[in-house]
Amino acid sequence: MARKRSSRSTTAFIFFAFLSIIVDGVLAANQRLFAVSNVTARNFEISNDMFWKDGQPFQIIGGDLHYFRVLPEYWEDRLLRAKALGLNTIQTYVPWNLHEPKPGKLVFEGIADIVSFLKLCHKLGFLVMLRPGPYICAEWDLGGFPAWLLAIKPAIRLRSSDPDFLHFVERWWEILLPTVAPLLYENGGPIIMVQIENEYGSYGNDKPYLHHLVTLARGHLGDDIILYTTDGGSRDTLEKGTIRGDVVFSAVDFTTGDDPRPIFELQKEFNAPGKSPPLSAEFYTGWLTHWGEKLAETNAKFTAAALENILAQNGSAVLYMAHGGTNFGFYSGANTGGDETNYKPDLTSYDYDAPIRESGDVNNAKFKELRKVIKQYSTASIPSVPSDNEKTGYGLIHLQRKGLFFDILNRLDSIEVVESENPISMESVGQMFGFVLYVSEYPSKEDGSILFIPKVHDRAQVFISCSSEDNGRRPIFVGTIERWSNRKLGLPKTKCVSNISLYVLVENMGRVNYGPYMFDRKGILSFVYLDGRILHQWKMLSIPLNNLNKVPRANPIIQVAYSELTKTSARRKAKENVSEEPAFYAGHFSIDNVNHVKDTFISFRGWGKGIAFVNEFNIGRYWPMMGPQCNLYVPAPILQHGENIVVLLELESPNPELVIHSVDQPEFTCGSSIAHVRQL
Repeated sequence: MARKRSSRSTTAFIFFAFLSIIVDGVLAANQRLFAVSNVTARNFEISNDMFWKDGQPFQIIGGDLHYFRVLPEYWEDRLLRAKALGLNTIQTYVPWNLHEPKPGKLVFEGIADIVSFLKLCHKLGFLVMLRPGPYICAEWDLGGFPAWLLAIKPAIRLRSSDPDFLHFVERWWEILLPTVAPLLYENGGPIIMVQIENEYGSYGNDKPYLHHLVTLARGHLGDDIILYTTDGGSRDTLEKGTIRGDVVFSAVDFTTGDDPRPIFELQKEFNAPGKSPPLSAEFYTGWLTHWGEKLAETNAKFTAAALENILAQNGSAVLYMAHGGTNFGFYSGANTGGDETNYKPDLTSYDYDAPIRESGDVNNAKFKELRKVIKQYSTASIPSVPSDNEKTGYGLIHLQRKGLFFDILNRLDSIEVVESENPISMESVGQMFGFVLYVSEYPSKEDGSILFIPKVHDRAQVFISCSSEDNGRRPIFVGTIERWSNRKLGLPKTKCVSNISLYVLVENMGRVNYGPYMFDRKGILSFVYLDGRILHQWKMLSIPLNNLNKVPRANPIIQVAYSELTKTSARRKAKENVSEEPAFYAGHFSIDNVNHVKDTFISFRGWGKGIAFVNEFNIGRYWPMMGPQCNLYVPAPILQHGENIVVLLELESPNPELVIHSVDQPEFTCGSSIAHVRQL
């Protein structure tokens, strides 16, 4: 028989039952909320030797695409082509020298608008691996370091724990890292990983330097973002370039075609247990080319098979490069051999034999073969392949010589001049790129003189003139002194009542970006000897030519060069234009319909060596006599409906016909191109 409950106990039972229902309801709601938050929380992490994106295993199939080598108008075009290749991640460097060309002068607009580029990556569904340096290599001038660092005295030690160097790094990262922090993956942006330094194990072994960079990055970016290093897949480079433990993830790179298995096993030794997903952070789709070499090319099927060998083992890979682009302006870098005189400057083109070519073309074997492999391992559907952008040739462009180099200098309203007892570097003059003219004088001798400049970086053209003669003080070309083949130069016998003026025009052809000789100051870096005695009393004149990140573009020396272009219609005879003195040449071509503004290339066959500008944009260096590059790429956004103006600074030997050609394709068959080049 059931016992009768009292009314008090019944009331209590009802109360607690009701309370239990409420608590259960709250707990259930919290559980549902927690489940929802788990689904919506953005998280990218490493565990069980895998990458995990929002709780799901993730294989990085990425590619390097550098915003600073592509005009902003084409960022989306190139990214969409990377998407059609099957990539899910974009990796990019951040070149410090582009963003801070002078101390404290910051540039984050135009081609330097990194925030807009990262947001565009996010909009198109890419993740991003960011490589902010401070050293980036990248075949970019000084490995991305600002050249003004080389003017600091006493000299700082790059890529080290030198407090003076770290002071400038801290100042730069205090600007850069907070700028990109809102775009971290955890904050709703695309950035999943941030690299510390770049292949440091191939350079040094300064662990305090690496640890300091990690502390800086954590201070600005927080503890959740994955920091990573990239080093060659050998024990020596990994020992020197990594930070053991789970603070920084260690990735590797290695020669395309190498067996990845032992390298990925070695990689595990430099990561914490369970924290070593196999990652080739630079899977080389091609290779770089220097002036005077044959164009580097790699076999499409071979490259695709090597990629599949990584992906089939659940490895991740980042194609270096997915799209190379162009070294516009003066930003192409250089390498050296066994010593710093074995100097090898890079081409203007950074095509790299990548699957997305310099002009964006994808209708090639390498793109097709790589896409075929990637499609097998992609978890998302891959868009269809877009057609190549239309290119056109605008034909023959007649040029006029607008002025000899020394005459143009005299017509400038103002030019920076620095005087010194002995020559000083370009960086100390304040001229970071392009050219500096060194001027001195010496007494004439009946039997001539011998000039010796032990250290010139990189290429000097020597002229002399007698101011007391009746020839208008026209400088006479004597010869060329080159960093890689330095020699004494005989100065001709010249009768002159006054002293003879000596002019040495030195070209900076790109600072070394890799290896032990990176502290690569430019200009005359030694005493100048005349007949064995030191020549003193020098003037250094900065030559103002636009670089890639100059805002505004207007440039006085270029404006002077074509100021009378439209006033002159008659072309001079060819023989009157052949001169060994540098000169400015200008011409124009018209595009009569806005729909006819297309990508083009300018062919410099028949010309010597120089710099080219289209509508005041510096499209880069040309040197067909050395090769292999014959043509410079001119993207359509540089051009305009109506008149387009081309200006050349030709340093040596103009085409006798004074013509250039606008054509519809690249060409890399100029010069002797007999130097050895890496082939795969």
